[in-house]
Amino acid sequence: MARIWVTNGTPTMPGILNPVTAACDRGYVPDEVWVLSNPGVAEYVAKATDRFEVIVDAYGGDTDVSVHDLDDETDFPDIIEFYRSTIEAARETGDTIAVDVTPGRKFMSAIAFQAGFKFDADHVFYFHRKAGGYYGQFYAEIPRTATDLIDFKEVL
Repeated sequence: MARIWVTNGTPTMPGILNPVTAACDRGYVPDEVWVLSNPGVAEYVAKATDRFEVIVDAYGGDTDVSVHDLDDETDFPDIIEFYRSTIEAARETGDTIAVDVTPGRKFMSAIAFQAGFKFDADHVFYFHRKAGGYYGQFYAEIPRTATDLIDFKEVL
């Protein structure tokens, strides 16, 4: 049974990498990472791809990273299809799937959140950086007391 991490791109490296690092720190080390990208964030997603592998490797795992490119960031049917097909494929093979709603534009997070519940993902994670700053800093630089990885499937 594989562990799958599904997220979307954003122009800040901590925004896309901190949630997966926090998940690894909690024991959810993904075997596969799926990233939704669009022309506005493609450059950042490309940089993050290698870093996903480094992070997972540091936690003793080995991951494959795949990118799904949108032609337009507001291609809502394709965004929904990305989440639906990824979650359903994981469910069919008995894999565990986590949807990260942290990075990206608000509408991307809203769609990811809804898709995580509607299509029955195992986890719907949000990396919460508590008040006190730390914007733009990576997980390793932030005190653990200033972060929380919330799994909405557990709290809702």
